[in-house]
Amino acid sequence: MTSAGHALRLGYGTNGFSGHRLPDACAVIAGLGYDGVALTLDQPHLDPFADDAAAQTSRAAATLAEHGLAVVIETGSRYVLDPWRKHEPTLVSDGDRGPRVELLTRAVRIAADLGAEAMSCWSGVLPEGVTGEEGWRRLLDGLGPVLELAHELDVTVCFEPEPGMHVDTVDEALDLRRRLGEPEHLRLTLDLGHLVCNEPRSPEASVALAGDLIGNVQVDDMVRDVHEHLELGTGTLDLDAVLRALLGTGFDGLASVELPRHSHAAPAVAARQIAALRASLDRISGAAPTPAEGRTP
Repeated sequence: MTSAGHALRLGYGTNGFSGHRLPDACAVIAGLGYDGVALTLDQPHLDPFADDAAAQTSRAAATLAEHGLAVVIETGSRYVLDPWRKHEPTLVSDGDRGPRVELLTRAVRIAADLGAEAMSCWSGVLPEGVTGEEGWRRLLDGLGPVLELAHELDVTVCFEPEPGMHVDTVDEALDLRRRLGEPEHLRLTLDLGHLVCNEPRSPEASVALAGDLIGNVQVDDMVRDVHEHLELGTGTLDLDAVLRALLGTGFDGLASVELPRHSHAAPAVAARQIAALRASLDRISGAAPTPAEGRTP
């Protein structure tokens, strides 16, 4: 299924529906015409550490099936591990990074149980005084068991370069993949807003650089050097150009709106985003997408 007949499948992130129960969020998202959801593992919708996590996963599967929604699993919840410290611990934190590895392995299992198209994660912010090479060592060590389990369960892991984190650009995400031996089941998550915020090249060129390694896409707008997720059309992203580039890579996964601070008006915001996306796709559908140039070595 594709959104309104377009080649690109559109999704919406559940972290933008934190005031809704998961069945209600999925009903609204499907009712607006989205093809899938990016399901953030957290207490409002599916708590991976709850005593009844397995039952929650079963209920989520039934809800997704009822509405015909595809799913990717996101792991960017702010306080699921530590009620005091946002995102901590990460894969590059000082101290015990085990809880983050445990979250990611649980996410892989939930992804397998739901038939998710991907499980997405990121590195975390490198603590002050820690060298870059030590950050790489921590990251590779932490991802090891996650990728082993993902290979065993046939789950695709998509790594997201995140502004301000140890791995914050497409180049560094590709470097991570090389350092890990380029496993087939490790691909990239691209957030279109991040391509505006801090990449060293145009968003279209960043998409082309990632090319056929793009396994998951998050959709939002931004302005340069400000990591704030904005509604489409309120930042500086050239949506037509970046979607044309994305189509040119042959990407066939979900492109899911990522507006985690907009839950207060989720249905109205989600309606505006799908209207903007469909309008953009309509504008570019008359011309064949420009093939993305190959990744640079």
